[in-house]
Amino acid sequence: MKRILFSLVFLALAGCKSTRDLKVVNDFNPDRYMGVWYEAARYPHGFEKGMSNVSATYTLNEDGTIKVLNKGYVEDEAEWETIEGVAKLKSDPNVGWLKVSFFKPFYASYKIVYLDDAYTQAIIAGPTYGYLWILARDPDLPETERERLIKKTEQLGYEREKIILVDQSKNLK
Repeated sequence: MKRILFSLVFLALAGCKSTRDLKVVNDFNPDRYMGVWYEAARYPHGFEKGMSNVSATYTLNEDGTIKVLNKGYVEDEAEWETIEGVAKLKSDPNVGWLKVSFFKPFYASYKIVYLDDAYTQAIIAGPTYGYLWILARDPDLPETERERLIKKTEQLGYEREKIILVDQSKNLK
C-alpha cells in the first residue's frame, strides 16, 4: 500500500517533460472502455516496483465517474495488493482524457493516446513522459502485438530501453 501512496508524490515531483503535446483519442466511448485491462508493459514506477500481474478494472458509476480498481501481485511479499480510486473525464466524454485519483483531492492526468478500434489494446500516457502503460484486454498479449505497441510508443517519443514487460502468468486462465 505504501508504494501506491507514494505514487502521487512521484507524479507531482516528476521532472520529466510534459505530455501536453501528445494527442489523445477522439471518438472515445467510455462505456466500451469499461472492464478489465492488463498491463502488457510499462515504464518502471516506484509505486509498482516488484509488481507483476497488474490489472485495472474500470466500472462506470451512476454519477458519471469511473471506479478504478488496480490489482497487482507483489513478488517479494507473495501476495496480492489492490487499491481503489476514481476517474473523471477531463472534459468532453468523446475524448480519451481522464483524471484519476487514488487519494482525493489529488488527481493525475490519464491520457489514452492510442486505442484500437476493438477496444482491446491501449497506450496510456501520464502527465509527463516519465509515465507510460501498454494495456490489453487479454493477459496473454502475443509478442508480435506487444512489439507493435512498443514501436508506437517510440513514435510518440518514449524510450524503448525504459519499457519493462509485465508478467501476467497468474492471470492466465
